[in-house]
Amino acid sequence: MQNKVIDVEDVVIRFAGDSGDGMQLTGSLFADMSAVYGNSLSTFPDFPAEIRAPQGTVSGVSGFQVHIGSTKVNTPGDYCDLLVAMNPAALKSNAKWCKREAMILVDEDAFDEVGMQKAGFKTDNPFEELGVEDRTLIVSPITTLTRESLKDSGMDNKAILKCKNMFTLGMACYIYSRPLEYIYAYLEKKFSKKHPEVIEPNKKVLNDGYNYAANIQAVPNTYKVEPVKDAVPGLYRNISGNQAVAWGLLAASEKSGLPLFCGSYPITPATAILEELALHKSLGCKTLQAEDEIAGICTAIGASYAGNLAVTTTSGPGLSLKSEALGLAVMTELPLVVVDVQRGGPSTGLPTKTEQTDLNQALYGRNGECPIPVIAAHSPAHCFDAAFQASKIALEHMTPVLLLSEGFLGNGSEPWRIPSMADYPEIKPPFVSGMLKEGEKFHPFERDPETLVRRWAIPGQKGLEHRVGGLEKNHEGVLSNDPANHETMVRERAGKVARIADSIPALEVQGNTGSDILVVSWGGTYGHVLSAVREAGVALAHFDYINPLPSNTAQVFSSYRKILVCELNSGQFAAYLRGILPQFEYRQYNKVQGQPFLVGELVDAIKSL
Repeated sequence: MQNKVIDVEDVVIRFAGDSGDGMQLTGSLFADMSAVYGNSLSTFPDFPAEIRAPQGTVSGVSGFQVHIGSTKVNTPGDYCDLLVAMNPAALKSNAKWCKREAMILVDEDAFDEVGMQKAGFKTDNPFEELGVEDRTLIVSPITTLTRESLKDSGMDNKAILKCKNMFTLGMACYIYSRPLEYIYAYLEKKFSKKHPEVIEPNKKVLNDGYNYAANIQAVPNTYKVEPVKDAVPGLYRNISGNQAVAWGLLAASEKSGLPLFCGSYPITPATAILEELALHKSLGCKTLQAEDEIAGICTAIGASYAGNLAVTTTSGPGLSLKSEALGLAVMTELPLVVVDVQRGGPSTGLPTKTEQTDLNQALYGRNGECPIPVIAAHSPAHCFDAAFQASKIALEHMTPVLLLSEGFLGNGSEPWRIPSMADYPEIKPPFVSGMLKEGEKFHPFERDPETLVRRWAIPGQKGLEHRVGGLEKNHEGVLSNDPANHETMVRERAGKVARIADSIPALEVQGNTGSDILVVSWGGTYGHVLSAVREAGVALAHFDYINPLPSNTAQVFSSYRKILVCELNSGQFAAYLRGILPQFEYRQYNKVQGQPFLVGELVDAIKSL
């Protein structure tokens, strides 16, 4: 009997297995293929926190969740329609994320006595033990079938077993009516130069998995998710947040006419930004993998002094190490973009998990009066615009800027409409060249009366010799211990940051603007909170600009009776709002589990008001 093809608006697939099972690649291929097909999507890679957890254990499970839809998708989904579990540990750690009507696909060969014991099962029926025996179970000998498929390939057993994920991907493509042509093209592009011999075997095992799923009775129906029909015309690609940050910085380099320099030290989950920028020497980008976090930011400050668009990238522990040098960038008033892809802390904490727990560090984590503009990206694609805007503010206002991303955004992906650079504004650094009158002496810390921005002189220009450094100076650039001068300079540096509010967009309200409840969010919680607000029928104010706040924030807040602040920490943004705008009462909904919000839990929190 032929399976029925059912049209659905969206589906969520979760691939899970041991770190060596290729689940990240499998999920990425499924997501990229769906993007090319025309679906909206959101992904959530979920890596183990240990560098190499014991094989077959729950702590070593790696997962990748992808949500595809025929309409705009804002989150990777709360629960999945299909769980692919390559071993018992993957089933045990992920069964709780299955919908009531979900399908569960497992590799039967992995569910032997050893595998069950490593995963900590107490009985020989894992489905019953986990309470998912009523789901649609697809128990297939994937390891055996992969060996059979490639027995004549000439590959050794170890190489053959690495292809299990491709067999499983073929099955998933059949279940959700996905075309295989994109994956064929990927295999040819990836392996044509160095390993052309593996292209045909991978194509074969992928196709065999597809045909196997078509022939077995265990797959009750297949499903089809049509492409998005009302998408804005243009050229799209699937992009991760870290890649989008890198490209946004490159765009800012183009629009400012300045070469881009990135000095960084590798750290999870920010390393991919440095790696991506290193690929673009042809665009004038210089990258340096420094010996430590301090060297990374110090080389960037030097590059800024020399006239570059300077960037350093890091995560929470690295930002702690950069704090002294960040104060130097504030004191010298040099443009610098510091990208912090947040993870769970403190200390090493949860290096592969996402949180928003660095906000206080971004706002206050330096000695002295040391204000810095803080911007937060809200989705993987928005990381491009956020990086561009952070660069624009840094260069035009002569200040370091902290750009907050999160592990969920940096590793996650979504379709991105490739923009035209003609649609982006020019970036105009306040260079002093040509601005001085004849005989006028350059005073490096004299300020524009409107913006309080000092002018920028590149070293080596005659008549523009000057000194910058960590010690306080007066407007002429002369070292000063005068108490009144110090207070003047402190207030001017703070005023310069505060006046950036005049050049950033006003705060907008989404959802049911007539509601008496306003939900407030910032950063990568945007998609989840937006979905919850629409379901609950209330209003949303989402903040991309943290310091300074948009100038109309108080006006927006005054229109609502109840304000609920949702964030992935213990209430740092709520506390910040209480300090800035104490006239309003703030309720909180917080989560500190190294995981994104679920839409369902947000809806419950809103309804509790």
